[in-house]
Amino acid sequence: MSYENILLEKEGKLAVVTINRPQSLNALNAKTIQEISSAMDELNADASCRVIIITGSGEKSFVAGADIKEFSDFGQEKAEELARNGHNTLFNKIENTSKPVIAAVNGFALGGGLELAMACHIRYASENARLGLPEVTLGLIPGYGGTQRLPKLVGKGIANEMIFSAKMIPAQKAKEIGLVNEVYPIEELLTKTKELANIIANNSPMAISKAIQAVNLSDTDKGFESEIKYFGELFEMNDKKEGVTAFLEKRKPNF
Repeated sequence: MSYENILLEKEGKLAVVTINRPQSLNALNAKTIQEISSAMDELNADASCRVIIITGSGEKSFVAGADIKEFSDFGQEKAEELARNGHNTLFNKIENTSKPVIAAVNGFALGGGLELAMACHIRYASENARLGLPEVTLGLIPGYGGTQRLPKLVGKGIANEMIFSAKMIPAQKAKEIGLVNEVYPIEELLTKTKELANIIANNSPMAISKAIQAVNLSDTDKGFESEIKYFGELFEMNDKKEGVTAFLEKRKPNF
């Protein structure tokens, strides 16, 4: 499939989705959201792809936010539809996909850009990255999951501070509060992200899929019971048989 606003590259067991709108600092518009969603569908259907990386083009911006021009004249009904479509089309899809998705945050991650990164399972950032949710400066609140995912990552107090103040925080601060996992020089970011992705890609895709589901339920009353259920289900799957056999035979498993 051909895309206009994103680039899709496959490299062994990895795939890199690059948001490619440098003229607007990779801002998210409806077409870009739909293209990322379509790329996710394509990669989920590709058995050779084990891990997905999402990043932005250039060295200034991951995603600088939503494209405000698209919704500046919306009323309540259209605004709610916009937010709901974003959740269903992309952000929830990323969070609940069966394959790990890593955000390589290469610069500004603001508004919808930070929400996109937070929907991913892991976040690495460049030293020049700046992260924030500036929606209240527009008389709005985050609409693509920011008020829900940020408190789970950094705690309610810090999330409130970031949302209410609309302050941008530097990458190192984001690491200190648990918003990103690691920080690297911009020239090393994608390499380091791929190193992690390759480690993950060599592990059991069946187990990782179940782990994603279990972790996503970790803050609900279904969490523990789901872990028990998924743990049991994996005993009937080929990956468990290969993993245990390889361990007993003192060799690396071939998943």
